[in-house]
Amino acid sequence: MTAPGVSFTEMADPGPDAIEAGRRLFAGPCNFLKGVVALSGLPDTNRPEICFAGRSNVGKSSLINALTGRNGLARASNTPGRTQEINYFTLGERGYLVDLPGYGYARAPKDKVALWQELLKAYMAGRITLARAFVLVDARHGVKTVDHEIMKLLDRAAVSFQAVLTKADKPKAGERARVISALQDDLARHPAAYPEFIVTSSETGEGITHLRAAISGLL
Repeated sequence: MTAPGVSFTEMADPGPDAIEAGRRLFAGPCNFLKGVVALSGLPDTNRPEICFAGRSNVGKSSLINALTGRNGLARASNTPGRTQEINYFTLGERGYLVDLPGYGYARAPKDKVALWQELLKAYMAGRITLARAFVLVDARHGVKTVDHEIMKLLDRAAVSFQAVLTKADKPKAGERARVISALQDDLARHPAAYPEFIVTSSETGEGITHLRAAISGLL
C-alpha cells in the first residue's frame, strides 16, 4: 500500500538487466489459455498472475499484442465492450497475463454487462495469486469516474495497482502533460496505487520495454 504523501512519477528507466529480463519473458511462449465466464472456471492458483483492467476501448488487447509481439494474440476491436470474458494468457511457466472485461460503456445487453462487471469485481477482490493489477487509462481522456470506482475496489481489497497510460501518441504535447499531471493528482487519492505509472503507446512502442520489465519483476 502507498504511504500518505508519496509522490507519483513516471517509471524510470529500469536498466539493461531488467529490460533484458522483460524481453526474454515475452519472447518466450505466450499463449491464449482460456476465456472464463464464471469464477468456477478460473485456473488453479498455482502461479502468480497480473491483470489488465480498464474502460471499454482503452486499448487492453492492443497493448497485450504489443507486449508479446503477436498481433493476433488478443483480439483488438474498435467496438467497445467486445471482451466479455476474463481471458487468460500463459507467460511460459512463470505466470498468467489476464485480460479483464472492459468496464463502463459497452455495446451489449444491460443484463449481460451487469453479469460480467460483477465477475470482474469478484475476480479483482478475491484472487489470491493476483500479484498486481495494471489499471489502464486512456491518455486522450484521463481518469474517469468509473476508473476511480475500480481503483477504490482495489483499495478495499488491498490489491496493489499500477496505472498505465495508453494511446500516449494521440494527444498533443500540451494536452498529454495536462493529463499526466491530473493522473498524478488522481492516484494520490488511492492508497493501493503503486507510486510509478507507465506511459505507453501500442502504435509507437513507447513504454513497452518498461512494462515488460515491470511484469517480469513481478513474476
